[in-house]
Amino acid sequence: MARETSSTQSYSEKWYWDDRYTNESDSFDWYQNYSSLSPLINLYLPPHPTHRSLVIGCGNSAFSEGMVDAGYEDVVNIDISSVVIDAMNKKHSDRPQLKYLKMDVRDMKAFEDASFDAVIDKGTLDSILCGSNSRQHSTQMIEEVWRVLKDKGVYILLSARLHMELPIIGFGCLKNHHALGLQNSM
Repeated sequence: MARETSSTQSYSEKWYWDDRYTNESDSFDWYQNYSSLSPLINLYLPPHPTHRSLVIGCGNSAFSEGMVDAGYEDVVNIDISSVVIDAMNKKHSDRPQLKYLKMDVRDMKAFEDASFDAVIDKGTLDSILCGSNSRQHSTQMIEEVWRVLKDKGVYILLSARLHMELPIIGFGCLKNHHALGLQNSM
């Protein structure tokens, strides 16, 4: 029996992403590609040999490849889909600066506390908010993001639903933050 994949609610489901990456292997960047976002990324995380970045919900995006081309030396990518992680590991086997791991962003216990200078999210929180139990799942995700970020680390969130996400993320309790929303970018 074929599953219905047209609903945005499916965006929060592992099976949806496995099916999508099995059938659509071409690279796809949600919202924007690296060259479009590099001024923003460089502002908050300039390329530096010791900076360690985590791209959550990486999919088959060329974003991390663009980061490495720009001088970033340690870019870790995670996704819930084993299909896309296998494909990206194969595609980038000759680039040790890029690491691809199958992992649920709500449970990143493979990473130590305060282990990343930046966490980059291009639509992962948006996808989680599409599913059932979205409040609980998004809270779990944000708690994990804060846990793996270094004390002065940055969470770079690109979202089409920022108005829904700000209360979940808890920006109200942060002294220094910048919230940038995307409109008509897809």
